[in-house]
Amino acid sequence: MRHSLLAHPVLCMLLLAGSDVTGEDVGRKPNFVVMMVDDLGIGDIGCYGNDTIRTPNIDRLATEGVKLTQHIAAASLCTPSRTAFVTGRYPIRAGMAGPDTDRVLLFLANSGGLLPGETTFAERLRQQGYNTGIVGKWHLGVNCECRGDHCHHPNQQGFSFFYGLPYTLIDDCRPGEAQIYQQNFRHSFYQVAVLVAVGLLTVAGLRKCGQPQVGWWLLLVVVAFGVAATALLLLASQFVPTWNCIIMRDREVVEQPMAMETVPQRLLTEAQGFIQRNVEQPFLLYFSLAHIHTPLFINPAFAGKSRHGRYGDNMEEVDWMIGEITKTVDSLGLANNTLMYFTSDHGGHLEDSDTTVGQRGGWNGIYKGGKGMGGWEGGIRVPGIFRWPGRLAAGRVLDQPTSLMDLYPTLKHLSRDTQPDRQLDGHNLMPLLEGTAERSEHEFMFHYCGNYLHAVRWHPPGSDSVYKVHYTTPNFYPPGAVGCYDTMYCECSGEGVTQHDPPLLFDLFRDPSEARPLSPDNEPRYAEVLGQSAQAVERHRRSVASAKPQVENQLTWDKLLWRPWLQPCCGIFPFCSCKE
Repeated sequence: MRHSLLAHPVLCMLLLAGSDVTGEDVGRKPNFVVMMVDDLGIGDIGCYGNDTIRTPNIDRLATEGVKLTQHIAAASLCTPSRTAFVTGRYPIRAGMAGPDTDRVLLFLANSGGLLPGETTFAERLRQQGYNTGIVGKWHLGVNCECRGDHCHHPNQQGFSFFYGLPYTLIDDCRPGEAQIYQQNFRHSFYQVAVLVAVGLLTVAGLRKCGQPQVGWWLLLVVVAFGVAATALLLLASQFVPTWNCIIMRDREVVEQPMAMETVPQRLLTEAQGFIQRNVEQPFLLYFSLAHIHTPLFINPAFAGKSRHGRYGDNMEEVDWMIGEITKTVDSLGLANNTLMYFTSDHGGHLEDSDTTVGQRGGWNGIYKGGKGMGGWEGGIRVPGIFRWPGRLAAGRVLDQPTSLMDLYPTLKHLSRDTQPDRQLDGHNLMPLLEGTAERSEHEFMFHYCGNYLHAVRWHPPGSDSVYKVHYTTPNFYPPGAVGCYDTMYCECSGEGVTQHDPPLLFDLFRDPSEARPLSPDNEPRYAEVLGQSAQAVERHRRSVASAKPQVENQLTWDKLLWRPWLQPCCGIFPFCSCKE
């Protein structure tokens, strides 16, 4: 061995240089550990201002790395936000920005999802020799036309390994919680009953008008439809936990329904195992935690330990899991060649509370609004922490506008991928993170609620101001509240929103809570801001409309219908059952 090293003077020099030489310097590409929490409010973390929930491990990442204070999600709900995250593009470009009532994938057996023609950061990295894995939540679809085609599945989207929830957590996953999906089915049953009643009235009208034969045929159709629809809805309402709450390993269903009490530890173990298996080659791990989406976990090791009930317990468990992943990276000697990134898919769900548990959703600190609320900061401003010892200066704080969509071009750059790509909406963050650039490349950012553009922000060149122009805002209820507590989620259009003409204008640099609207009387640049923002919106809309080929919307009602033939199942459908 000594002879072979001495025969390579460059290697000798690198070895003599000591610990300052990273793996990247000798030719190895960096590893990436990407950690995303589900529904985490930015106000729930110590390094972002919380002093009552203990998050020492997340805070340590910020102390040892770079903290972003204006990190923005492209949407305030799971499916569209995660689409933008993995593709580096606004979700409307991928057909994953739905109408008001259907903004996320509703069932595992939907036909909608992330289209095979889309490109994820995992696909780009695999082309560069990376082993890629996702552990945890996906929520971007599974099948297209039949069970087993897996056209939306992570394995078909660049991830060589998948273990976790192909869907998401829902309250129905744990008996005793509020059965949200069963309530939806009961609402659907009501709609079927209305349709049958209308049909019967139509039959009666036809018979009265002298068309008894047509009336009898229509009566049979109406009755048959009513019986079939009722039977299907009743069956489906009983099997929701079994059909939606599952665990998959790659393309195989390994647990149905999943045992919630063991999910956190299994996800952590699988994530650690993936890192350990890939010590000798460059890897990407996307650790997509099931926390802190409801239903909240009940882990005896954390139950009752926080000052904020079950939600606080879950948040402190999240911090512990992040700490365990960090320990794994450090103990394997990978820290100096691994970029670690921590974030959330969007803001906390303010309206989610329960009489027995209390507040179940997150807290968004000083920022107005929350999950599902379009352009308000509380729904889209998320934590962003990058840690890379020896490459990124410790303890830096960046106040520039950045986006979840920036991860894609950042990973692309660091993996030395120079191949042509589609139009991206994110930007490479390394110049900002390393301090070679002072300003973000995001001059304008666009904020959607479903497929409705609600707001735009402008960071003018040469100015510290970050202006936010709201064209549409949700109507909160009850009056005086900061949320839509009557519906649990704010609407994007119609009677659920207010259109502003002139738009609402805020300067987030001076007023991050969006509490004091600006006017021509107190903002000299008022007309300029509205004019520049309107022009940017028009350019953005043209770029979306002119994209070729045009993608089919994946969140339409027909694609969100539950289809039995698309249902992942272990065992005999509909009695799917297996235990890992």
